Amino acid sequence: MNAVVAADSGANPAVRIADLGMVYPGGVRALEGVNLEVGEGEFLAILGLSGSGKSTLLRCINRLIDPTEGKVWIFGQEITALSGGELRRLRRQVAMIFQQFNLVRRQTVLTNVLSGSLGRSRLLPSLVLSFAQNERDRAAQNLERVGLGDRAGSRADALSGGQQQRVAVARALMQEPRLILADEPVASLDPALRHSVMRHIEALNREEGLTVICSLHDIDLVERYATRLVALRDGQVVWEGLPGDFDRGTFKEIYGEDAEPASNTGF
Repeated sequence: MNAVVAADSGANPAVRIADLGMVYPGGVRALEGVNLEVGEGEFLAILGLSGSGKSTLLRCINRLIDPTEGKVWIFGQEITALSGGELRRLRRQVAMIFQQFNLVRRQTVLTNVLSGSLGRSRLLPSLVLSFAQNERDRAAQNLERVGLGDRAGSRADALSGGQQQRVAVARALMQEPRLILADEPVASLDPALRHSVMRHIEALNREEGLTVICSLHDIDLVERYATRLVALRDGQVVWEGLPGDFDRGTFKEIYGEDAEPASNTGF
């Protein structure tokens, strides 16, 4: 395997991971000895087979699950050492986009987007989904950013899969994050719709400077959108480099000798 290449992240990377490990109940080891730095403004793609640890790594970064070993720093703060209000405050800077959208299907598109601001809202209004006008204005603006300004009053389940994922992106923007974690954000979409979502995530990275860590399966998407790649196998980092360094031999090392890349990849 290639030697790990350090990110050009400067003194204060957006994310730093040291000796991260995760063992689930029953003894299943999902991560082992992961060391990684992600510079501010990077678009890092995480590759690997199903079960290689990609989702676990993303969930450990923002403490959706607690790692059993190691430490994670986000913008210089050790999130693995925080609890209570300190943890909630740091999490506001980190937005998560899930494969299955996680929308409330019977609620309107606007209400789903507004739910992204609940972490900053006062308790009582948030319990009854009462939002100030400035929050409603921001939600409408974020829907415009993902090309859905005309669907604010529609029920979420009236939208296509690609539109629902764009609603999820708009909801993530309500947090005003500095870091976006995207867990297979287009895996449930038809191939024709995948770029429609990825282009919006790319714009957040390229035009607004947000750091993006995104797990992906499709090599053509990785080559098109990522600025750097990391590959996991059996919970360990086995390759790290630039999209231009990723070739057929690397693909075989990561996915196995019997795996074949899609015909539209560059190798």
